Amino acid sequence: MSVQLKPSQLDALVFEMIKAQLPFIVTGKPGIGKTSIIKQAAKRAGFRVIVSTPAIDDPTDGKGIPWGDKNGNVAFRPIGLVAEVLASTVPTLWFLDDFGQAGTATQAAYMPWLLGRECAGHRLPDCVSICAGTNARTHKAGVGGLLEPVKSRFATIVELVEDVDEWCAWAVQQTWMPPLVVAYMRFSRDSLCRFEPSADLVNCPLPRTWENAGRVFNLDLPRAVQAASVAGAVGEGEATKFLGFADMFRQLPSIDGILLNPDTAPIPADLGALYAVVTGLAAVTNENNLGRVVVYLQRLADENRGDFAALAVQDASRRNQAIQQTPDFVRMMSGPIGQLVSGVVN
Repeated sequence: MSVQLKPSQLDALVFEMIKAQLPFIVTGKPGIGKTSIIKQAAKRAGFRVIVSTPAIDDPTDGKGIPWGDKNGNVAFRPIGLVAEVLASTVPTLWFLDDFGQAGTATQAAYMPWLLGRECAGHRLPDCVSICAGTNARTHKAGVGGLLEPVKSRFATIVELVEDVDEWCAWAVQQTWMPPLVVAYMRFSRDSLCRFEPSADLVNCPLPRTWENAGRVFNLDLPRAVQAASVAGAVGEGEATKFLGFADMFRQLPSIDGILLNPDTAPIPADLGALYAVVTGLAAVTNENNLGRVVVYLQRLADENRGDFAALAVQDASRRNQAIQQTPDFVRMMSGPIGQLVSGVVN
């Protein structure tokens, strides 16, 4: 059984491994975020990233091409991205993406780089770290497996798995992401990732496909076209459920109505509706309207829905940290809602 890490744990591992120059490989379902997390952690560590794709390489891309001089001496000359990696003078992460899709000869060509950090007479600069990503054989992604001597050259092999809470924490910080997508994910937690490999030309729910669905949902499309486009992003069954959730939200008090009359605006009884309302409210919270938002959140807390009030505060703070410097925020955090937020965080 593989060693599984959620996104924040993988981020921490990548950050330390690349600084220590320990090679590693990350596996996981297609579209789960492996490449994004590796790039994010590398940026945090101050590394630029060079991405090679051995799946479309042949062995000469990994070790270079034979080159003879006038005296008949032959050496391998690095080409393409390998030449760029060898010329690095600043902290650089060499990321071998989709490594498991590479043929055995191509995998073998990259083996010397993984263990000895040198190949065909060329050595990686001290500023370069190396890692790889791949899908598993069961994912129907064209992965035939890794050679045993290749696997053992990685300091560790870990699998990235999805985490709804961490995905939502990321999503609320993306200003383009529709709050309804985040609210739906919190309400239907198993909808984030239902990987179903298929030879048919259809998608299934994955972090990557939900990102695409969010972008499609933002477009000004006729209702039928929007429904078809979302179905094309995450699959027909999941799209039907999500669009039904969106229809429910349209029947609720508008976010503008809540901001206009926070002391009298209705509080939904349905849990799904509550997720939608507090996520939508957090998405529009700013320094100017925070006082009105707090009035509504306090009513939630008074009606034993303080966990939803705390969720709204967390989301709003992630999207707009400037609200934390306002008097309204300070007063709120010194009261019952602040205690609830601290309880959620701790």
